[in-house]
Amino acid sequence: MQMFLYPKLLKAQMNSQSHFLSILLIVFLASFSFSFSSNVPEDPLVLDHHHHQSDHDEYIKPSPTISRTSRLAILSSASAAYHSASAKNIVVIVDRYGAKGDGRDDTQAFRKAWTKACSSQRGVDLVVPKNRNYHLKPNNFSGPCKSPITLKIYGTIKASPNRSDYRNDSRHWIVFENMTNFRVEGGGTIDGNGRIWWQNSCKVKESLPCTIAPDAVTFFGCINLQVDNIRFQNPQKMHLLFRECVNVKASNLIVTAPEDSPNTDGIHVTGTQNIQIRNCLIRTGDDCISIVSGSRNVRATDIICGPGHGISIGSLGAGNSEAEVSDVIVSGAKMTDTTNGLRIKTWQGGSGYAYNIRFKNIMMDNVTNPIIINQYYCDQDEPCQEQASAVKISNVVYDNVKGTSASKVAVKFDCSKCFGCKGILLRNVNIQTLGGGTAIASCENVRLSHSGSVSPQCSSTI
Repeated sequence: MQMFLYPKLLKAQMNSQSHFLSILLIVFLASFSFSFSSNVPEDPLVLDHHHHQSDHDEYIKPSPTISRTSRLAILSSASAAYHSASAKNIVVIVDRYGAKGDGRDDTQAFRKAWTKACSSQRGVDLVVPKNRNYHLKPNNFSGPCKSPITLKIYGTIKASPNRSDYRNDSRHWIVFENMTNFRVEGGGTIDGNGRIWWQNSCKVKESLPCTIAPDAVTFFGCINLQVDNIRFQNPQKMHLLFRECVNVKASNLIVTAPEDSPNTDGIHVTGTQNIQIRNCLIRTGDDCISIVSGSRNVRATDIICGPGHGISIGSLGAGNSEAEVSDVIVSGAKMTDTTNGLRIKTWQGGSGYAYNIRFKNIMMDNVTNPIIINQYYCDQDEPCQEQASAVKISNVVYDNVKGTSASKVAVKFDCSKCFGCKGILLRNVNIQTLGGGTAIASCENVRLSHSGSVSPQCSSTI
């Protein structure tokens, strides 16, 4: 099988050449004309390279004169545009490798298409066509690849419903591993087909033995990764994991599973640095976003969460392990009908730290535990024994957090007797119970301060 180029590529190349020559002609004429404008000062073209987080990028009107330096910049830009237009991505379509998209197993076809894409010397658009349902068994799509790949999902990729297909790897369905400059987009759907797993979960039926369910999609060891405009739904366990990745942008995602589906975290971040999660709708049966050990420089903005268990740092320190999480900002979230709001949870006996964490501009509607730090987290059948060590929690800010609580206790800091929580700041926090009643705060072993209007509030206890 051969890879397929975009249609009419030759024509596009000819158009690109004409466009390039036109730019050269315009620059030459502009230079010639401006050389006679001696009364106009020879100011360079000014560009603002600073980023502004506003609705519109700042625009600075250039002077009517273009300097020699600016002309060279334009020439360089034109040349780059020409070469970019001449180097269109190769298109690899999974159907060309035997995929049917009719409910039969398409795993081998996807593997062949991936092998072809990954070995290409030029950039690749790997296409999953729309209006089709492609069934896949567990699969690892591995790099490093020779060139950047954009996976364009227009249709639906659905997991095999046969639990026996996961004998070789019971923890994963789809894994993208060791990829650089990898992008996933297209507006299509990745469906974990998880109902058969939920029905056999001990969290749904206590009489059943507890078994491992696979996570739906995992990105492992990826650098410069973008996941944009994809729907993730009905995972076997977690929807989407970023594990040991660097420089990640996840945006415009819809992540959904039933409220009673067990352990179906929306977006799980572990061991990952420099990740932006933006403009996502998450409705699930567990944490909307969970951030665990090894994660640093995490930004989550404009998140709609609920139902679910809220946005969590942790759990951290399970099994007396060391955990490190720092530099986390959650901004612009709307949380509705969640069992928790903004939660930090750690096990007794752990070590390490969680610090420099900021929650700001958060709205809550009928949230059971709006603000909670729990250093006595214990998610097991047997009671957890009291231990002397703990993951240290410090420098946590709650800024402009407002809304309603489904429970009387809207703020709860249950911190370790050994270390306590330090440097906790509540600024402009106003949470009432449903119906407008006065909520209360419960604080143990915490050093905190208030700024602006804060309700409910409590005093430092260490």
